[in-house]
Amino acid sequence: QVQLVESGGGLVQAGGSLRLSCAVSGRDFRRYSMGWFRQAPGKKREFAAGIRWSGESTYYGDSVKGRFTISRDNAENTVYLQMNSLKPEDTAVYYCAATIVTMSVHSNHYAHWGQGTQVTVSS
Repeated sequence: QVQLVESGGGLVQAGGSLRLSCAVSGRDFRRYSMGWFRQAPGKKREFAAGIRWSGESTYYGDSVKGRFTISRDNAENTVYLQMNSLKPEDTAVYYCAATIVTMSVHSNHYAHWGQGTQVTVSS
């Protein structure tokens, strides 16, 4: 059983930064590639960032590229999302997810999800 718990969300002004964390419990964290998705009210869930199980490859959605950085610490079973230069349109619930599929942007490839953490960016 894999469980994911996000933390680090909150309210920030436009231009500010936040760092999200996702603590993963269960077996074989190193097997999973990890992703961050987000969902704003009334919108579809959107891929934000992903990282391969080894940590050697990362990939980003166009809307966050150059501003967000995903990383992972396999010793601590934790994945991070550093968010800089935040914009009001980044406001959403952010979800951490795990997949055995290498490098996927599709939410239906992710079998395990956290409960989400709210990020609100004020203008």
